[in-house]
Amino acid sequence: MTDKILILDFGSQVTQLIARRVRENGVYCEIQPYTVTEEKIRAFAPRGIILSGGPASVTVATTPRAPDIVFSLGVPVLAICYGMQTTCAQLGGRVTLSDHQEFGRAFIDVFGECRLFEGLWPKGAREQVWMSHGDKVDALPPGFRPVASSDGAPFAAIADDERRIYGVLFHPEVVHTPQGSLLLKNFTHKVCGCSGDWSMAAFRAQAIGHIRAQVKGGRVVCGLSGGVDSAVAAALLHEAIGDALTCIFVDTGLLRLGEADQVVSLFRGHYNIPLVHRDASDLFLAKLAGITDPEQKRKAIGATFIDVFDEEAHRIGGVEFLAQGTLYPDVIESVSATGGPSVTIKSHHNVGGLPARMKLALVEPLRELFKDEVRALGRELGLPEDFVDRHPFPGPGLAIRIPGEVTRDKLDILRKADAVFLEEIRNAGLYDAIWQAFAVLLPVRTVGVMGDARSYEFVCALRAVTSTDGMTADYYPFPHEILGRAATRIINEVRGINRVVYDITSKPPGTIEWE
Repeated sequence: MTDKILILDFGSQVTQLIARRVRENGVYCEIQPYTVTEEKIRAFAPRGIILSGGPASVTVATTPRAPDIVFSLGVPVLAICYGMQTTCAQLGGRVTLSDHQEFGRAFIDVFGECRLFEGLWPKGAREQVWMSHGDKVDALPPGFRPVASSDGAPFAAIADDERRIYGVLFHPEVVHTPQGSLLLKNFTHKVCGCSGDWSMAAFRAQAIGHIRAQVKGGRVVCGLSGGVDSAVAAALLHEAIGDALTCIFVDTGLLRLGEADQVVSLFRGHYNIPLVHRDASDLFLAKLAGITDPEQKRKAIGATFIDVFDEEAHRIGGVEFLAQGTLYPDVIESVSATGGPSVTIKSHHNVGGLPARMKLALVEPLRELFKDEVRALGRELGLPEDFVDRHPFPGPGLAIRIPGEVTRDKLDILRKADAVFLEEIRNAGLYDAIWQAFAVLLPVRTVGVMGDARSYEFVCALRAVTSTDGMTADYYPFPHEILGRAATRIINEVRGINRVVYDITSKPPGTIEWE
């Protein structure tokens, strides 16, 4: 893999989208905090560098700056929003607070030509973009020239063709800049000279090589959870090291209906992968008894899972490595733009560390991939389509979809309601259009009349969201007849529920789950 783009993150909430767009154009890239060392940048050997936006103001002396090597390495640079402002400030220009802030949809007028706009935005074009800035560049550094302006920014895009450094004050990575993805492709392909040949087949071959080089004949255990990530990781590991891999499936009793049987059937029956199946549902219920706080539930489940997993790994014997289905968003979230731990990291993820007593080295073959890329890899590895396209499922499982204390009776009720909801979504042909759908058993009971008798039973909430990256989500606008069918079936078929509601709230980053 020779064509690589390095993205330096200054804290923008959409930095991940830059990586998504670059990879969609067939070029491999990675995100690092702006504090990354010169040695790491040189070792990465990027064909180009992209500086992200960020919330800070260059007019404050202590705000982030790009490493000096960015401008002396001799590779092309694309500086976006805050990245452009700090580039100008660092190279001899001037940035001041603007009297005309620009947030949201705006238009730029292109009055100059440059490689970045080649074949895309000709001189004289007026283009829609997405702005998010309160500062403006007052004076350009030596060697730069303006190529576009907006109502609030005389220098909305700048170019230094000789050094191949370009700056745009808008965000090309968001969909609200309609031609933004093509602009990023111009940078990676025309300016940086990337071939755009990165594919999942290439990643598969490279990942297998990396796994073999890391493991070197050692034994590996991989925890299966019933989700897509761990399944793809297991299939990839098995292709790389064969029977040196043993999968451990800890059945917490918190899975969806029929999921445990599906996991065992797929990996033990279809793939013939050595599999340990431990039914620990009674233990997990005992550990959850009396706990109502959702974060305490997560911690109890996580600690119990590690205990059970560690016990089974010791029974196997001779194990040196633990494989996890860590994804790239987990890695990014675990390190903020300033290099410190992020408070948003999900507490049931174990990114980059394990309890010392486990004494196992981590193997994380998916840590460079986004969720949709993991699904693509699953298809590349031949996993069944219905398994690859399965909706995301949280590590703590149904426990966090039961606000309040978790009991076996509540789990049985919720499992059945959840299965009915998903079945109706599939029957309507909407499963693939939805990122995640699930039922929640609310900690309230209502009085209802069912037939000729009164009932006093639980309320079930249904939730379905759309998302592209799992970071933000919006509710799915179901036709009323589909929700009506699902609600009627749940009330008729699931004892313990007499009312169904649908949650239509949107969710900001990191809060797709109910809690």
